[in-house]
Amino acid sequence: MSSYSFGAHSISCHAWNKDRTSLALSLNNAEVNIYSQKAGKWEIVHTLKEHTQRVTSIDWGADQNRIVTCGVDRNAYVWTFVDGKWKPTLVILRINRAATCVRWSPKEDKFAVASGARLIAICYFEKEYDWWVSKHIKKPLRSTVTSIDWHPNNVLFAAGSSDFKARVFSGYIKEVEDKPSATPWGKKMTLGSLMCEFSNGGEEDKNDGKPKPKSQGGWVHDVSFSASGNKLAWVGHDSRISVVDSTKDMQMVSVKSKFLPFTTCMWVTENSLVVAGHDCCPMLFVHGDDGKLTFMNKLDVPKQKESSSLSAMQRFRSLDANKGAEDKGAAKTIHLNTITQISMYAGDKAHCSKFTTSAVDGQICIWDFKTLESSIAGLRLV
Repeated sequence: MSSYSFGAHSISCHAWNKDRTSLALSLNNAEVNIYSQKAGKWEIVHTLKEHTQRVTSIDWGADQNRIVTCGVDRNAYVWTFVDGKWKPTLVILRINRAATCVRWSPKEDKFAVASGARLIAICYFEKEYDWWVSKHIKKPLRSTVTSIDWHPNNVLFAAGSSDFKARVFSGYIKEVEDKPSATPWGKKMTLGSLMCEFSNGGEEDKNDGKPKPKSQGGWVHDVSFSASGNKLAWVGHDSRISVVDSTKDMQMVSVKSKFLPFTTCMWVTENSLVVAGHDCCPMLFVHGDDGKLTFMNKLDVPKQKESSSLSAMQRFRSLDANKGAEDKGAAKTIHLNTITQISMYAGDKAHCSKFTTSAVDGQICIWDFKTLESSIAGLRLV
């Protein structure tokens, strides 16, 4: 596991280029910094400054080498590398609230932008006018859309919302793609078609069949399709993790964990899911063939006590990042504050070998999942 600090400011979002030699991130402000690693250190090589308010999401298209960003200023930009510089192209979003999340489709011919305006903008390039235009999906969204993830077929996408719902929509744009074929999620795929809708919480725990009191539920922080696109997972603010299998009559399993709320999730194999959030530690869950969702283990290891050789300034920074906690109450995890994002670093959702996390503590951590997986393989399921 490798950890890199980018200062005292929190990292709101990050994205990698195709070969992982460059990193784009925003330190909770209106700028996006592009870093390259030199002599083991990350140095800023470009700064993207078109946004006027805080950047909320970044996605870097691997095949086309284009970056798309969105922010609180209600704008999105597509950045293209031309003559040694990143050139921005404005996206016509037509929204009156902050843009919260942006994701390229798998073929990178369009992207989706979530917003606080209770709508999702599906954006594509209009060659005639040389800009990116959008089409809106509004119904049945009733609150801020917080997260988006595309299905592998390039048409369907999942969206999480603060109205306690996870939904699967069609993002079909006839101007840029052929008519899609049917999937286990449904057949009719005109733009904006609601394929499925699921509640986060407010229902009995369906994992073990035992009667339990109903929870109040919680808004959905993140959604993730599996590599095949047949499974959808999401995490909510009520510390709940849910998975739906479209090949088994939309069989849904929902588990309210004992941990603090999770803010992000990602499939690392067809049946394994990594989640993270306010516990500052990535955790592994497994969705078995029997339909049960099982917590495996935490993927972090306790930190060693600080060396006596640390300078006074290093000690002060460590305490400040951990909100002045005393040694007896100091965090025992690598991250010292909430993890906000998990991204793929090596491999894919079917066979992940490494993934990265960014957090409010200003750190980017690279986790060797294969090593972690082998080290916990013999542990008893919790």
